[in-house]
Amino acid sequence: PGPEENEDDYYTDTDSEISTDDEDEVPEEETLTDRLLALRDIIPPTTRTYISNTVESTTGWVKSGLLFSGKTLWIVSTSALLLGVPWALAFAEEQQVMEMENEMKAREQGTRDVSALFLLSRNALLG
Repeated sequence: PGPEENEDDYYTDTDSEISTDDEDEVPEEETLTDRLLALRDIIPPTTRTYISNTVESTTGWVKSGLLFSGKTLWIVSTSALLLGVPWALAFAEEQQVMEMENEMKAREQGTRDVSALFLLSRNALLG
């Protein structure tokens, strides 16, 4: 499993083995656009046409879907506002009327109870 007598020979200094090729150097005047245009020569025309058609088709479907979704959302939200707001106001008004009726009933019941207590206490004092 490797030299044992002198393990320093087994491990080497990697700095001395790093390549100093000039392959990665990019001329200063070359731009990203130039590089992308150079890719056009690498990809065959039939493949470029297929990719272009696929991207255009996908973009069209996405645009159509977003347009349809936007119109649907507009219809649903405006319908909810036109129908929901008046209904909510009528419901709140109905709740308020019911609360007023319950309060009136409670007052009447309280008045009857007070009247009954008054009559009972008066009869007890007189009788």
